[in-house]
Amino acid sequence: MKTIGLLGGMSWESTAEYYRLLNEFTRERLGGLHSAKCVLHSVDFAEIEHLQATGQWQAAGELLAAAAKSVEAGGADLLLICTNTMHKVADQVSAAVGIPLLHLGDATAEAVLAAGVRRVGLLGTAFTMEQDFYRDRLAAHGLDVIVPPPADRDLVHRVIYQELCLGVVRDESREAYRAVIAALVAAGAQGVILGCTEIELLIGAEDSPVPVFPTTRIHAAAAVAAAQSEGENHQGSVGGASQPARAGGELRDAEGTRPRDRDAGP
Repeated sequence: MKTIGLLGGMSWESTAEYYRLLNEFTRERLGGLHSAKCVLHSVDFAEIEHLQATGQWQAAGELLAAAAKSVEAGGADLLLICTNTMHKVADQVSAAVGIPLLHLGDATAEAVLAAGVRRVGLLGTAFTMEQDFYRDRLAAHGLDVIVPPPADRDLVHRVIYQELCLGVVRDESREAYRAVIAALVAAGAQGVILGCTEIELLIGAEDSPVPVFPTTRIHAAAAVAAAQSEGENHQGSVGGASQPARAGGELRDAEGTRPRDRDAGP
């Protein structure tokens, strides 16, 4: 069994889910008292959020690259960035270490395609929904990605940072997210990616008329599979963070326009 390295704390609410799922999936595969071999570096999310909000992505990447080096030094055989948003600096992090990075966007795209879905809605932070780093990664697998219109994006983003990252789960926010999902489905989404690791603390399959793809669960399952493989070539999912060859796919919001990029925080 390989040791899984985790860059966590962004927020710790979802990192706790990562740890639980990694161990549950390991026990399901191996039985008995087996648990996942992990090395976790948990950062102070307040520092990361400040860098996000002020557009200091290079500095954020340097911080995570240093954390990744410590995880590698601790014996990790592969690396997970336990947040969708910070995959914006995945190349920077991957370049700092000699162990493979399991990219969350690749693992998610593979799960979506395996379900037979090609046109998919994306929920996440404003950074994830509006900037190219994540949407293009999905589109490179041939997915047609749509995001909510601006007002809905603002709502989704606000709930993540002002509620879910603080451990606050409100029924009113769940209803608001259900309405956002319904609008994506009306715009043609065949499934919805829960593209922020906190969203699945609020939303489950029962909240959507189409399949949802919870990225924390998907990432953890892919990591356990990789950790228990022997000599397999995980091209795309485990490997360098460089962009795969583009295979088509389109990017637009639910109103049919390409969303603007946002470099400011909530």
